[in-house]
Amino acid sequence: MTIRTARPDRLQHFRSRIHCLKKLEATVVEMQDPKSGVKGSDQKLNVTTIPHVIAGKDIIAWIANKMKMTTEEALAFSTMLVSYGYIYPLQNHKKLVMCNDASQYRFQTPYFWPTQKWVAEDSDYAIYLAKRNIRKKGMLEAYEQAHYNHLQEWLNHKWDFIVMQATEQYKAGKERKKPDRVVFDCQERAYWMVNRPPRRTHSAMDCGPERLIDPTADEKITFDQYRRMNIFYQQAIMRSKVKSSVSLGALVKYVTTYKNHDPFLAPCLPSNPWQTDNDTYWALNMRRVAVPTKMRVERWSFSLFELLSDLRGRDDFKVFLKKEFSGENLAFWEAAEELKWGTSSSMSTKAATIFKTFLAPGAPRWINIDGRTMGLTVKGLDHPHRYVLEAAQTHVFLLMKKDTFFRYLKSPVYKDMQKKALNPEPHNFSPAQLEQNAQNRSPGIDPIILWAQEEVEKAKAAAASAPVDVKAMMSKIDRKK
Repeated sequence: MTIRTARPDRLQHFRSRIHCLKKLEATVVEMQDPKSGVKGSDQKLNVTTIPHVIAGKDIIAWIANKMKMTTEEALAFSTMLVSYGYIYPLQNHKKLVMCNDASQYRFQTPYFWPTQKWVAEDSDYAIYLAKRNIRKKGMLEAYEQAHYNHLQEWLNHKWDFIVMQATEQYKAGKERKKPDRVVFDCQERAYWMVNRPPRRTHSAMDCGPERLIDPTADEKITFDQYRRMNIFYQQAIMRSKVKSSVSLGALVKYVTTYKNHDPFLAPCLPSNPWQTDNDTYWALNMRRVAVPTKMRVERWSFSLFELLSDLRGRDDFKVFLKKEFSGENLAFWEAAEELKWGTSSSMSTKAATIFKTFLAPGAPRWINIDGRTMGLTVKGLDHPHRYVLEAAQTHVFLLMKKDTFFRYLKSPVYKDMQKKALNPEPHNFSPAQLEQNAQNRSPGIDPIILWAQEEVEKAKAAAASAPVDVKAMMSKIDRKK
């Protein structure tokens, strides 16, 4: 590492979790106490004796005993210490996890702790890779070689200086005793494994964009802000309130309904793709899959909003409405959604089409709404905007919610879909299979490509359902003859 005399302020970068890191550091300091901490011993690594080595099972046992928690919770906590770089493995550097066995670990020196405010700069990483390239005689890991080539191209203007620094550090390291040299190499490698992990791997140091303002700075409140706050609080006092028992009952009902559909509370079937790197769950839950899963079909029955939010459920609802000869309400609701979320350039054209199709006297798909809502909507279409159909759309939505939706849930269409729905068996991957899944991981389909495919399918469906102009077809046939 390059020793700096001035430390750049990196505190704001970790301000959101600095309290958590301080707690972790206090725990690590307590674990290193000679009397009450984790007992370490000298162990041989290859042919070199490494001091103060601790076993993974001893760390987990100490945490479980100190914090009065289960072994699984202690394993998760110790893995967090490894992922943040407070403890590093001596043998398998690529996996920043804690193993509940005799695997060897060491405590990281405080110089490399995250709260030391060192910026993991590209030039320092380039010096480390160049030094490692000299020591390994060009035999770097695959991800290190990729980083090395990228940095050599990016920092080409000062690459001679980087190589010179790496050479001097390599020569200085050879003067140390071999155990000290091995320990420092492990410490440095663990630091860069946390701050420059291999591609497509998660790092605990990842965080969002830096804030443009300091959240701890004193903010001066103006008189106008006080006035607005006063008005807001007055309105809040006058607002109608709901009993806490009613609110809690609604919350309990909501949680009871959705708990089996929340991936944080219930397991995904067949498996969670973020944990197993198996995309079967995503394939089964494509937006317009042929046969949906039972969990997805069950969610349609929760509310009309859930049914319409799912494109596959909406298609099934259309089939039912087509048999009932009452598909104009859903068609109008979809047209209003397209107007609301469409482009500004096509707004006037879409508004005119909606008026001719659904609202004009004698329209082919005229919808039945009250006179007041019809008058406001027709008047607003003189100067159309995105929300000009909001009142009529809400009225139509409530009509479908009160009548059509409940008839759909009792219909053979929905019951047949419940019978056909898939119920995938859970995956039981072994650790070796999980590692193989991670190696075979492929990038997903870009959302823009999916959107383009859906637009093409929608255009084909619209063309297929459009009325056929017989005269035009006959003229084309005559021309071919």
